[in-house]
Amino acid sequence: MYQQYFVEEAPTLYEAEKKAREKYGERLTILQHETVRIRSGFLNLVSRDGIKITGIIPRVRNSGQIREGQGEFAPQIAPVKENAAPKAPQNWIEEKEKILAALAGANKDSALKEVLAEVKTIKEKIESSGLAVSREEHPTLNRIDDLLILNDFPVSYRKAMLERMRKEISLDALNNYDAVQDKVLEWIGESIKIHDNDKFKIRPRIMILAGPTGVGKTTTIAKLAANFGINEKGYHKRSLVLVTIDAFKIGARQQLEVYSSVMEFPSFSAGEYDELKKIIAVNAEGTDLFLIDTIGKNPRDMEQLGKMKQLLDACGSMAEVHLAVAATTKSSDLIEIFRHFEPFNYKSVIVTKLDETIRLGNVIGALAENGRSVSYITNGQKVPTDIQKASVIQFLINLEGFRVNRIKMEQKFPNSGHEQMQQWS
Repeated sequence: MYQQYFVEEAPTLYEAEKKAREKYGERLTILQHETVRIRSGFLNLVSRDGIKITGIIPRVRNSGQIREGQGEFAPQIAPVKENAAPKAPQNWIEEKEKILAALAGANKDSALKEVLAEVKTIKEKIESSGLAVSREEHPTLNRIDDLLILNDFPVSYRKAMLERMRKEISLDALNNYDAVQDKVLEWIGESIKIHDNDKFKIRPRIMILAGPTGVGKTTTIAKLAANFGINEKGYHKRSLVLVTIDAFKIGARQQLEVYSSVMEFPSFSAGEYDELKKIIAVNAEGTDLFLIDTIGKNPRDMEQLGKMKQLLDACGSMAEVHLAVAATTKSSDLIEIFRHFEPFNYKSVIVTKLDETIRLGNVIGALAENGRSVSYITNGQKVPTDIQKASVIQFLINLEGFRVNRIKMEQKFPNSGHEQMQQWS
């Protein structure tokens, strides 16, 4: 018996995964992927960006025994003799030839040290993923983990989910994959916190939208304005004021002015604390909602974030800060963004650009790890339709590979009591 590791390279992640599955079968597990430079063209003289994936192939027992995962989803791998040496993939042979060539043409001690260092690095990455022994577990655990990997859930989230499965699901129950998958889907739903404060208990209500550059804050402000301020017949149902503090970014100011003109809501621009405070004071009487659009900032630029925080203090302690992040952002970057914007004391997260990704595990995992709630999700540029009050079910139905019983999940995670928004397009 053996467990074999593999490495594949291709121009895209999809092609790399396809190559691996064609070579080793569908039951393989991809541990990690990274961007590398790959050779192509005549004599491999052209170098371009590509993807390298590393993974493992499930162990296979001899032909007289039952293989792991036997049944409908069993991998199509020929029986291997107990003492037979596994055949190395072609790219392993190529790597071996490169290593031997390096040893022959350079200082052997130095080259050997480099090779050993590379092997050690790969080993550490595999061990740090927490999956070095998971392939020896129950096939249902492996299949669920494969789904979590497919959806880009971070390692910490996957490890916690697998540990919960081991503790709370009996060995007999693990044999019913569909029931286990339903239970895991419920656990994922339970890890998603929805921000419920969409009531107008205080007037004027002040909502501030902060976040990194390029996440669609101004468009989201317009969507919120249309939904909160205009009814289905096109008449005003609330009095709104739009404000941008991005006084130096002409495009953002003009964009907001266009939206406010179309919806017939007043708009202002403020670049200083006193200016913003005056705008709010002068327009507070009779206004139901102020929507404040902020400057797109690099979350690592702490000095500029600090200046923006001081300016926004003019809105008062009752203002709500919502942090906008793009669904396309990888989980490690999301966690950094959450951390750097903590001084703003944001109440919730707005997830934008849902239409630009097919995998949401990165968002769900990062939100859960930081205990953050989500208030709205957007899935396009159309105003006012491409925004919805966040719900657990919207995240669950966008997970790849999971079979979602929508009726059951909506009963488990009801989406009621929220203000009706425009029809999702």
